[in-house]
Amino acid sequence: MKVVCIVQARVGSTRLPGKVLKKICGKTVLEHDIDRLRRVKNIDEIVIATTTLEKDNEIVKECEILDVKYFRGSEDDVLSRYYYAAKENYADIVVRVTSDCPLIDPEVSENIIQYYIDNKSKYDYISNTIDRTYPRGLDTEVFSFKVLEMAFKEAVSLRDKEHVTPYIWNNPQIFKLAQYKNHKDYSHLRWTLDTEEDFELINKIYNLLYPNMNSKFKFTNILNIYRDYPELYEINREIIQKHI
Repeated sequence: MKVVCIVQARVGSTRLPGKVLKKICGKTVLEHDIDRLRRVKNIDEIVIATTTLEKDNEIVKECEILDVKYFRGSEDDVLSRYYYAAKENYADIVVRVTSDCPLIDPEVSENIIQYYIDNKSKYDYISNTIDRTYPRGLDTEVFSFKVLEMAFKEAVSLRDKEHVTPYIWNNPQIFKLAQYKNHKDYSHLRWTLDTEEDFELINKIYNLLYPNMNSKFKFTNILNIYRDYPELYEINREIIQKHI
């Protein structure tokens, strides 16, 4: 049973172009993503799913430098990009992560994946993204290749194809869904990278934690520095998340 984590990444971005290649503490955002995902013990392989556009050659070069697999597919039909990336890499279980989450917590992701593995006879899809209790930016979705293939074959709307999983979680009559929740609600915290304000916050968090902890810091460590530096709350408080 092969668990493949597929990370969608491209240079193009409406609000913050080139965000995944921006540098924090001497490494690109994409490298931080990969460093942290490599700490997830129940992921067998990481694949960066980028596009066939020439400008995304930069993503491919970064993958080659970092010795991580990549797949190139459609820019707009991200669902097909995921499907073919999963198929090419013989995935039995697919973990979906996006490259704008350089604070993703390996322990949280590992626990979600394990919860899926332990309950795959009961659930088709498990995530911490629908009924949120974790900070935005720790997003992890887990489902089988069979479920991904069904979505790929049945989804018709542009929204479903662009955002990969809406066809799954919008059809609870077809798929058995479960949410992985934290004991306390931190969903008001925004740790994803979509704007300059987000970058400012994430850069400050890294500069406070990375020099001493490298990629080992957890989301609880970040919560602790919020107590010491409450001004962090204000940096991206006003940013409105784009609706799917």
